[in-house]
Amino acid sequence: MATLDGFPASFYGEPGVLGILSNGISAFLVLLQNFNTARTGIAPVGVENILAGVHLILIGGICQLVAGLLSFRKYDHLSGTAFIGYAALWGSFGATRIYFGALTETPITVFMPHQMVNNLSLSTNMTSNISSNATAEITISHLFLSLKESAIAGLVPYIFLSFLLAFCSATVNYIMPFVFGAITATLIFEAVGLVASSWALVVSGVLELLILLFAVYGSAALLAKGLTQRLILKGFGTPLFNVLLLGTPNSGSAQSIGQEKKKNTKYAEPMALGFFSDTIAAFIFAFYSFGYMKSFGLGAAWVSIIAAAQLFSSYYAHLRQDCYHTTKFGLHATYWLIKAWDEFVLSVLLVEDSELVSGRKAMVGDWFFVTAGLVLCVGSLNTDVLELIHNMLFVLLTVSTVPQIPLQGYYIFFGVACSLFTAASLYGTFSRLINTIAEKSLIHVGPQPISTEQLRKVLSCSRAKQRDQNALPQTDQASDALFYLTNGVAALSALHARLFSLNPAFLHLTVPWVLISGAIIQAYVSRLQVTGGGRFGSVISSIYVAVWATWTWFRFAGNLLQISTEAAYAFTAGAIALLVINAFLMLIAAYRNLVLLFLTVVMEVVLVCFLLSTLQRLPYKLEMAMLALLSIICIYGALASLVNCIFSQRLLPMGPPIIKEKVKQDSAPEPPCPAVDSRLTSSLLKIARLLDEGAVCGIPTDTVYALAASCKNPQAIEKIYNIKDRPAEKPVCICISSVEQLVAAKPPFSPLLWEFMRNVYPGGISCIVRKGDWLLKLGVGPAYDRVGTTDSIMIRVPDHTVTGHLCNITGPLAITSANPSGEPDSTHHSMVINRLGHKIQGVLCDGNSNEVVASTVVNCLKIDEGTITIVREGCVPAVKVQQIFDRVKSTMV
Repeated sequence: MATLDGFPASFYGEPGVLGILSNGISAFLVLLQNFNTARTGIAPVGVENILAGVHLILIGGICQLVAGLLSFRKYDHLSGTAFIGYAALWGSFGATRIYFGALTETPITVFMPHQMVNNLSLSTNMTSNISSNATAEITISHLFLSLKESAIAGLVPYIFLSFLLAFCSATVNYIMPFVFGAITATLIFEAVGLVASSWALVVSGVLELLILLFAVYGSAALLAKGLTQRLILKGFGTPLFNVLLLGTPNSGSAQSIGQEKKKNTKYAEPMALGFFSDTIAAFIFAFYSFGYMKSFGLGAAWVSIIAAAQLFSSYYAHLRQDCYHTTKFGLHATYWLIKAWDEFVLSVLLVEDSELVSGRKAMVGDWFFVTAGLVLCVGSLNTDVLELIHNMLFVLLTVSTVPQIPLQGYYIFFGVACSLFTAASLYGTFSRLINTIAEKSLIHVGPQPISTEQLRKVLSCSRAKQRDQNALPQTDQASDALFYLTNGVAALSALHARLFSLNPAFLHLTVPWVLISGAIIQAYVSRLQVTGGGRFGSVISSIYVAVWATWTWFRFAGNLLQISTEAAYAFTAGAIALLVINAFLMLIAAYRNLVLLFLTVVMEVVLVCFLLSTLQRLPYKLEMAMLALLSIICIYGALASLVNCIFSQRLLPMGPPIIKEKVKQDSAPEPPCPAVDSRLTSSLLKIARLLDEGAVCGIPTDTVYALAASCKNPQAIEKIYNIKDRPAEKPVCICISSVEQLVAAKPPFSPLLWEFMRNVYPGGISCIVRKGDWLLKLGVGPAYDRVGTTDSIMIRVPDHTVTGHLCNITGPLAITSANPSGEPDSTHHSMVINRLGHKIQGVLCDGNSNEVVASTVVNCLKIDEGTITIVREGCVPAVKVQQIFDRVKSTMV
């Protein structure tokens, strides 16, 4: 609440310190190598490179990743995106160093049939005239081909994105633009240094020294700000230019964005990070497809790292209860990972040309991605035109990678599709960053393609119009669509005829498709379902991780490894165990819906086929039919789950639960104090009556729950200190319903203070102002000496209808956070009842709070001198408060 209570508990720290320092130290490690290479003329080799790569991954990658995750939890859009993006950059750069070190440590001569060389030439749109019976001697392993070209392919998109981050950060402060700008220039010369002489390394080293200097100053400024809660060193709190100068709000887009933000404001928006990741991965594939890379060995590492970053954007979308972006970015990360290791197999492993062509044509998993992309197109009809275009280009991308396309045109088509997708993703990164920073649609993203009501009418089914099917069951989760998609990809990828069960090319290619989607990404989905808190949690997805991992190991890798008959019997025992476990999963699914039940039933038949395959009795036609049916069920389940979650109601039928849980009618224990529903007028009047009688009650606000006492009863305010064990020197603030109440009291505020208050009230900001006789006119009366300090008072105007109505009935209330002193804030009325119910006289129950931390406290005592001080950073970031003040101050000049 708007008090100084619990300041250490709500003190977030400054993750920017860790993020900026990680960039500075990583740049320092690279500049040492660059200067040494320029001085001696000898490039680092072997263990030196490997150790440098490990340090870059640990410092620039993992440490900066932690800073990015903390920034997302601080509702810092820019820092969260930038730090996780740069973590992927330094992690990839570290992987490149390790590759170069391993290259010099293990020089290998590999003999490759020229048929494979010819295939590689096709993949780079080149042809060869050498006889197909010739043998090409390659003096290096295919894993280490085109290392410099692969590194350049990764660095170039980071140059563009780093420039965007530098530009966007200029709308927030004037330290990050220098750090990010120096990184941008460094990446340019690092890329040049891979193909040019040592002068580029010298320039890069100088720029890396600038990164270090800027990072040291920036981290010191942030650290001082975090320790003192004041802007001691310049650089933060004042932007280079106002973000609002970039454009004018678009009402259509702003509306849809505003609707999304209402879902959850506890975490920063991860959409820019998702587009960021798409830009990197698509550009690397375009570079490869147009023939600039002969092998995807290092490229697979770069794409895998950025795909992991994209999973974090999916994860934070899930925490924001945003099922659409959870599904979209999770699916994109799955696609990039699969394609990366698919190309790794094609370009690194040695396979006969005839087997490669036949093995590729047998792959059908990519068709599921095409269908999944169309599902996302349906979901994006409720967002904006940019999302729809981006999803349509993703569909084009998946079509371009259908393996039935001949190799001569496959990579040209794929390269063009990746180029278009890169351009759209780059624009999406910029627009999402600017619009989230400004919290307005300044960069045009287009209106909503179809109105919500029209879309609801089109998607709704006649049976779904019944009232009992309108509400979305509590068992449904935001990750359900991604669960169906991962199983669908794995099922369709595993589908094959008997002819291809001994084809080495097909077996090699199928391993990443089934293992990544069915096991690795589904393990991530199971983590989401644990977070979702469903009754059965992640039981089904966790078991299916084991199913697809075992399937991959025995059916595909097993043939390549030539597993013995005795070892196959162990898989027989495992298959029987999975059959029994899946029977229990069918029972769990019966509590959910028919679609999930059908999926588990079909999976039972699939597991029977797996059991028969361990006994060499597999009916291939039955297995193919069941895998195809499983993928069809999954695509419908994904569509229905996504649509129903977006609209928060059951538009597409999923079927009722076969087994319905009987709700026990046990009488709930009596609460220790009256607990009334905030939606009822009678409840509001009851709490108001208790407060007028001198009671202390728990009430909801726009941040967290508060303890309230009427200013008409000074003794009730004294009770608050005893209830909370609150130190007497910590004052409580007053809460009113609107700024108009202040205007009626005629306090002697300056025009600047009035304008600032009108810009921050109502909302999660508390202002400290000077006390005066105007408080008596406001209605504080006998509580004058019990609230605030001797010369100042903190005022809250919550953006909460219930609290506003209560203050209109009772007059000003003295409030403080509803928790024992020093403990975390209460974010649900049950927490207030359990912790303080035996000490207070009533609780106004309103469910979950809108925030997890209290309000931001601003000291306005020196506002007429042109300065304000952030006493405590709460739900509203200090940077945003400073931006509001700067904007107000500029309009008053």
